[in-house]
Amino acid sequence: MTRTKEKKILSTPKGLIFMIGLLVLVVELLIMALINVVFEPMFGADVTTNFWAILDPVILTILITPAVYILAVRPLERQQGILREQNNELRISAVTFESQEGVVVTDLHNRILRVNHSFTEITGYSNEEVINKTPSILQSGRQDKEFYRNMWLILERDRFWSGEVWNRRKNGEIYPEWLTITAVVNPSGKVTNYVGIFSDITERKALDAEIQNLAFYDPLTHLPNRRLLLNRLEQAMATTTRNHYHGALMFLDLDHFKTLNDVYGHNVGDQLLIMVAERIGSCVREQDSVSRFGGDEFVVMLEELSENAEHAAVQAETVAKKIRNILSTPYELHRDTGDAEGGSIQYICTSSIGVTMFKGQDNDIATLLKWADMAMYQAKISGRNAIRFFDPVMQSAIEAHASFESDLRAALEQQQFKLYYQIQVDASRRPQGAEALLRWEHPQRGMVSPHEFIPLAEETGLIVSIGQWALNAACAQLGAWKSDPEMRNLQLAVNISAKQFLQRDFVGQVKATIEKHGVSPMFLKLELTESMLLSNIEDTIRKMQELKDYGVRFSLDDFGTGYSSLSNLKRLPLDQIKIDQGFVRNIAQDRGDVAMVHAIMDLGMNFGLEIIAEGVETEEQFKTLQRYGCTNFQGYLFSRPVPLEQFESLIQ
Repeated sequence: MTRTKEKKILSTPKGLIFMIGLLVLVVELLIMALINVVFEPMFGADVTTNFWAILDPVILTILITPAVYILAVRPLERQQGILREQNNELRISAVTFESQEGVVVTDLHNRILRVNHSFTEITGYSNEEVINKTPSILQSGRQDKEFYRNMWLILERDRFWSGEVWNRRKNGEIYPEWLTITAVVNPSGKVTNYVGIFSDITERKALDAEIQNLAFYDPLTHLPNRRLLLNRLEQAMATTTRNHYHGALMFLDLDHFKTLNDVYGHNVGDQLLIMVAERIGSCVREQDSVSRFGGDEFVVMLEELSENAEHAAVQAETVAKKIRNILSTPYELHRDTGDAEGGSIQYICTSSIGVTMFKGQDNDIATLLKWADMAMYQAKISGRNAIRFFDPVMQSAIEAHASFESDLRAALEQQQFKLYYQIQVDASRRPQGAEALLRWEHPQRGMVSPHEFIPLAEETGLIVSIGQWALNAACAQLGAWKSDPEMRNLQLAVNISAKQFLQRDFVGQVKATIEKHGVSPMFLKLELTESMLLSNIEDTIRKMQELKDYGVRFSLDDFGTGYSSLSNLKRLPLDQIKIDQGFVRNIAQDRGDVAMVHAIMDLGMNFGLEIIAEGVETEEQFKTLQRYGCTNFQGYLFSRPVPLEQFESLIQ
């Protein structure tokens, strides 16, 4: 025998028994030979026979015991081991079946045989309600027949399918699930059952949607954000290359939005932004896009306009006008005042809109956005609440504007601002004081008109610093006049901008400036405009009253041109009303101006206020105003605004 054959014989129970029996037989023959040769001659035949009678059962027992173990005990132990493994597998299967995931088992014909507890928790159907039915009772209708046909084709081919399915719970709620179906086959390879394992992915999809929203949508207005808009603009530019239609890009900015935020708070500002987003959305088509770029800036992209450039521009202008008009209608905003009712605010918001057209990909996205922004800025400087289209000429204008802004910032640092003084007189032409007027002496441009740089200062926020400089310079001059008998009793009026007045520490700044120069507050007069007083009237009155108690005087500038209510006007701690020069200019000829001046004079008399008329340029105007009871005057008839030296000479 070879070694291989020996191993093969020993590996089977019968072979093992044969080898043991053969070994026992050999041993027995050896013992027999030993007994016959050695013991029988010594002890005789009877002793040998008795010895064999004892030895035979022992040998038989030795032979039978391994045989019994091999033939009976060992297979039994093997069977018990197999049963233990099967029981363990059953326990594992039971635990797996009752997992967190829903499990459904069907037969070959897709009839449900069994479901687990998680199936019931997810779908609402119990085991008894679905037995012998098909899983189609869960279908929501979100997927069509083609979807299920393809699913079964893959399942029959691969005996496995996995994917997202929208199903319907017993209560009618539609939900998403992740489903895996596996075919169960018998030893011959034939499919006998299908096992479906699924999990409810509602929360996961909600989280995905939230992440998507955070990445591509503005959380306040729910409009596409800058990233999504730029992506859509890139696609739109590619589309116009193929279909030859024009598109339009609009850059929209809300006028004076920062003032609303400063006066009423960001909560009210957010309300306005949400309403603005809704109104803009109502003005465009489904294929167009409205985006919030940040702050109060919105971008509108119009697609599939006319192939004709002029016609497309007209279409864009029509939409822009529609947006501008709907945004300028009043808004009902709510301010939290701390009580149960709160406060309602009627607010009118205008917008400045810049438009640029595009077709194809001749210009990149950054350029288009820059052009739309430039056009929007042109709309702002033209008076706001306007629409402007980009013109290449704008480029040089914008660059000039940027240079002008840079110069304005440098002007404050390099002390290029000066105060000019325009005298104010009484009916006898005696000097009563002056209005301090800001002038900018530019080293290259020369004297820059306030009409040019004040709007830019307002827009950039520099007006606060410039206003503080003017207030400080005026107080310094009052301090210098204290030692001059002819000048020390003059009142000096200083214009205060809305942004400067809205500063939280405005009252403190004024007091500190007065004390710094050691002047009497009674000689300082702050001029406010009507428009400043329309917002947050309570805060306005508080600040004015605190300074009035300190000794500072107040004059209401350009009276009659705003929309102040008489009830609010009566509450303001004013000392003087200034008649706007628009009513003075034609007072000798225009009966309407005469009536307006009469009304202002009566109002001032009833409220105990001093009246001063500005813009007096002729003797006829002067005498007419005197006849109607005006006692204080300012205008070119008496003096133009002049530098300090000329003003002091004029007084002396």
